[in-house]
Amino acid sequence: MEDVKALYEAVLNGDATASRSITEQALKSGTDPMRLVNEYMVPAMDEVGRRFQENEYFVPELLISARAMKASLELIRPLLTARGDEPLGRVAIGTVKGDLHDIGKNLVAAMLEGGGFEVIDLGVNVTPEQFIATVNAKKAHIIAMSALLTTTMPAMKTTMDALKQAGMRDKVKVLIGGAPITQKYADEIGADGFSETAVGAVSVAKKVLAKAA
Repeated sequence: MEDVKALYEAVLNGDATASRSITEQALKSGTDPMRLVNEYMVPAMDEVGRRFQENEYFVPELLISARAMKASLELIRPLLTARGDEPLGRVAIGTVKGDLHDIGKNLVAAMLEGGGFEVIDLGVNVTPEQFIATVNAKKAHIIAMSALLTTTMPAMKTTMDALKQAGMRDKVKVLIGGAPITQKYADEIGADGFSETAVGAVSVAKKVLAKAA
């Protein structure tokens, strides 16, 4: 069996081929899939996040590390689902209605997945109704909204209002972020959390779920 410690390096270095191959061999040899996630993949993505914050890694490195992690998760997730293992939480993420920017949203999705969350990526130009339908259908615990334009920021409040009208505001946590977004705006619309960075979004998501528990 290939040394599973190499899985950490493969994710850290963004080597998707090696990541998938090592995971495949480890699973065939009977290694617990959760061990691969918790001991190698999550720590690797934590280190990727640290390097990103310290400007040692940049957006391309973050994305290729996320791709390597996903290559392993494609093999692991069905096994975890089959035996009933639950992720830390389910996050429905999307860029709000009227906004077609997705790089920031993609980074947040990658870091959340690397942090142990199940991510349901709704893409861009997501309506309040789509967020609500996903919470209902997928039992999402968190809605994560991104906006890159000041002109699309109001769509976040519209979604918050729609959640209240649907009687669902107390059933789901709401996180927001994006270039023009501030903590002040998050407070104004009643969001549960805000992060300036993709890396910070993971700890904010963990925090809001811990409060809900």
